[in-house]
Amino acid sequence: MKRRKIKSSKNSGAPKWMTTYSDMITLILVFFILLFSMSQIDMAKFDAISESFQNRMLFDFYPSPVPMENPTQSSSHKENGETSNEFETPTDLTEINDRDDIQNQEDTLQTLMEDIGNYLDEHDLNNVISADRTERGVVLVLQELILFDPGQAELLPSGEHFLAEIGSFLTEIPHEVKVEGHTDNRPISSYRYPSNWELSGARASSVVRYLVEGNDLDQSRFSIAGYSDIDPLVPNTNPENMSQNRRVEILILDQDAAETEEGDSR
Repeated sequence: MKRRKIKSSKNSGAPKWMTTYSDMITLILVFFILLFSMSQIDMAKFDAISESFQNRMLFDFYPSPVPMENPTQSSSHKENGETSNEFETPTDLTEINDRDDIQNQEDTLQTLMEDIGNYLDEHDLNNVISADRTERGVVLVLQELILFDPGQAELLPSGEHFLAEIGSFLTEIPHEVKVEGHTDNRPISSYRYPSNWELSGARASSVVRYLVEGNDLDQSRFSIAGYSDIDPLVPNTNPENMSQNRRVEILILDQDAAETEEGDSR
């Protein structure tokens, strides 16, 4: 008898072990993708979460899983949140602090206005110096004749007395200060001051230098600007008006105005 030929079966598809192997490789790939995604930390969110843990006891309201040997009534009240103020969110606390800071600044500037007004009345300086409360803060307007000789930027003794008083006020408050120099529209041309731009800037600089050096103030609080004749108080149509426009303005800024000034300067 002839032997039957055994037909070899043809394999269809991949071996069974290949399927298991591919599944394992896929799982490993997914695992490393998860690790990579978890390693990308949003630092802003991380800092916010960290701060919330520092500012609030998030788990004060839950009983401890470890029984206390001698539980007290105060601890039970604390767990229930009855005597805790931690229900206030950090945003609420920040808003309260901001309102307090704004109110403190308003009180400080108002007190400063009253002190300066009393000084001007006492020394009969209201005709050459004015003080006003604006949205930017307290604005002091000093006429040229009390501070400088015409066309010069060296301080006169009459101006130094008042600036010394202003400096003593500034040592008591933390506000930033901006000093602006202004001239009339008559052109000036000298070796030292080729135009009104240089003259107005030099006058503002002289005032700041005297305040800082005379009272040991932090110079980072101060900024200067020279506006020449581009921002007159009144039209330069007669000598009286020109005299009003030749001035130095000292701005004691509140917080919002200081941030605005800083943003505009950038």
